[in-house]
Amino acid sequence: MPDPTAKHLPVKLTKGYVDRVKPGQTDEYHWDAETKGFGLRVNPSGRMNFIVQGRIDLNKPAARITIGAYGVFTVDQVREVAREHLRSMRMGIDPRDSKREDEAKAVTLRQVADAFFARPGMLKENTRDEMDRHLTTAFAKWLPRAIASITPADCRKRYEEIATKGLRKTPAPAPGSAASAFKILRTLINFAMEEYQTQDCAPLIARNPVAIIKKELAAHESKVRTRHIDRRDVGMFWHHLTTARQNPAFSADTRCGIDLVMFLLLTGTRRNEGAMLTWDRVNLDDADPANNWFHLPDPKNKNPVWLPLSSQAVAVLKARKAADDRAANKSKFCFPSRSAAGHIKDTRAPLERFSVAIGMDRLSAHDLRRSFVTLGVKACRLDIAKLELLTNHVPQGVTARHYLETSDLRDYTPEVQAIGDYIEQQALIAAGGNVVALPLRA
Repeated sequence: MPDPTAKHLPVKLTKGYVDRVKPGQTDEYHWDAETKGFGLRVNPSGRMNFIVQGRIDLNKPAARITIGAYGVFTVDQVREVAREHLRSMRMGIDPRDSKREDEAKAVTLRQVADAFFARPGMLKENTRDEMDRHLTTAFAKWLPRAIASITPADCRKRYEEIATKGLRKTPAPAPGSAASAFKILRTLINFAMEEYQTQDCAPLIARNPVAIIKKELAAHESKVRTRHIDRRDVGMFWHHLTTARQNPAFSADTRCGIDLVMFLLLTGTRRNEGAMLTWDRVNLDDADPANNWFHLPDPKNKNPVWLPLSSQAVAVLKARKAADDRAANKSKFCFPSRSAAGHIKDTRAPLERFSVAIGMDRLSAHDLRRSFVTLGVKACRLDIAKLELLTNHVPQGVTARHYLETSDLRDYTPEVQAIGDYIEQQALIAAGGNVVALPLRA
């Protein structure tokens, strides 16, 4: 029903009438005599909005809905919309629910991802970056699409494309990338199912379309990943790294990427944790080799840790420090890059180059972490419990969790030194005694 406090008698709203309306000192309402419940609201600044007012539930106050601003719509266009709204109200349907549902149906994959990433305290920055990288590479054409429009057939087709052809210009099977991308998509659609609903409060998406490839994803998740550099090949791998980093034709970023690969192999650190390492978290002590360490204040498992450095890892960092000292713009990162992030983010180029050189199809940064542990056990006969600590895997046993020091591991220098020495020794053997490219030493 029209507002009983209205100052103006109902009149047929026309363009001529609306053009003559003058704003008052407070909001004023001009109701249409032809369509009861349709009106014009004019605020003191002169802004005019068409509105519709009616009862949806007789036991509740009348609902007032803004249709749109004058100038965007004509009076006749808005009157027809008002009639539709009033018909819906008489049937007990709130037009605002329909509008919200239409907006929910139109929300895009990009908008859902941004909403998911924006939740405070839920995701680490590097996790968000990694998820977003998968989205922009695997689903670039889907990002502007309404997420509710993604079908099981779409998912099946795209999964098979990535699994058989990969994501690069040169086609190559990439089932791992396909699985990773679709796990992220599954998570985002599950999030959308909780956040966006229809008028009757049912999920906007009744069933996650990624479920069509659940067997493929389950098979991928069930595989225990054990790929690593064999202890008999690690010398050749290291020899290739030390030789390549001295190539004057390589860019600074390429050499820095090689150094990061070396550092990851020597320390067992996760890729992002090594790549984002800053100089204020590194201690290099020439006088005391046991006092060389680095600190990870916010690792993946939330357990801050101080880790020892072998002489080989110290040499890698000193080489990086010397390069940084020569640079015009000094960086806070140990492994800097000209990228927007300011540090090396991707180690795929050197890993692909040197994995082939030792007869492996491929290597990932996480494979270096497995190699560190495997070398420690098989080549250096180290205690697996110590290696778990050095890779920041907190023991789950009650005694270990409550009584064992799992953060300050600087006393484990002999263990990391044993692994560094083994790698260096094998590299000298692989070089055949021809030490053209000297191994890095602190």
